[in-house]
Amino acid sequence: MKNIFFIIACSIVCITHAQDNDKREVEKTVSYYLDGGTNNDFETLKKAFHKDATMKFIRNGEYKEVNAIKFFKKAVKPGPKQNRKTSIVSTDVTGNAAAAKLKIEYERFNFIDYMNLLKIDGEWKVVNKIFYRQNK
Repeated sequence: MKNIFFIIACSIVCITHAQDNDKREVEKTVSYYLDGGTNNDFETLKKAFHKDATMKFIRNGEYKEVNAIKFFKKAVKPGPKQNRKTSIVSTDVTGNAAAAKLKIEYERFNFIDYMNLLKIDGEWKVVNKIFYRQNK
């Protein structure tokens, strides 16, 4: 009976450790996006995304969908660091799927980003991003 409890306890510890490690890796991945955007560093930002990642949003009342990497390659140009504050509001990891909610604060507005990630070949990658621009 002691052996069964020991095996169960060890299993719980191993699963918890794996989940904590995955959560840290998800946060590291979305940090590439946040840090790359803040520092106008496309190469860092690109590390967060799968090559086929989509970005979906509403602009002027119309639904838009673009390839995230292609969009950011055009939008992110070398220059001075952006004046903004970023934070990871929450993360949720289940198996090889994860979601992260991010907040990017500018002087006059915030972006609220929702990132969906998958663990592909042992590496977490954003496969989909949706966002909302929130005026202050």
